Amino acid sequence: MLLELKRFDIIPGQKVYLKDVSWSEFEQILNELGEHRAAKIAYCNHRLEIMTPLPEHESNKEIIGDLIKALLEELDIEFYSLGSTTFKNELMQEGIEADNCFYIENEAKVRGKDKIDLTVDPPPDLALEIDVTSRTHREIYANLGVPELWRFEKRKLQINVLQNGHYTEIDFSPHFPNLPLKDIIPQYLEMVKSTGRNKTMKNFRNWVKEQFNKNF
Repeated sequence: MLLELKRFDIIPGQKVYLKDVSWSEFEQILNELGEHRAAKIAYCNHRLEIMTPLPEHESNKEIIGDLIKALLEELDIEFYSLGSTTFKNELMQEGIEADNCFYIENEAKVRGKDKIDLTVDPPPDLALEIDVTSRTHREIYANLGVPELWRFEKRKLQINVLQNGHYTEIDFSPHFPNLPLKDIIPQYLEMVKSTGRNKTMKNFRNWVKEQFNKNF
């Protein structure tokens, strides 16, 4: 399987599906693909999805990720960002690669760790998925116990929280109560195209400070 996998030429925006993939084969494929790769993976029910993102996907991922970091920094909330780390749980036989993820409440529990093992470590407190040509595997995130999942698609931000094993869409993030991020994040994402990244980030930080002074 690994020899055949090397021969795959996945066009950006396209996917490859492999069925009947055992956990050991999944681990081998991850090692074969390596950590520094463009492809994203999702593994559930012995089925492996490999997808190569489009440039639009990568751009949105980076900018929204930077906005979340700026938000946490301005609110003086300690966090640990692990980017597109592959999260997997052998006991559950599932694995997923978020576009970005953040440890917030559980930051101290994983601080300084080079590897995360979800059989003993907590899952990220917040995960981000950008849906351009791919779909968010909510069931995997839910099974892994990720409390909050952000999904960005067609210029809209969806905020979901895990309740009774399933995600429910809500208007305000529990991590950032009273902040209208569903409206604001897409606005600042679009602003980058007209004013540039640095000016946008500066304006966003100023907005966060204004909101903080208003609400606290």
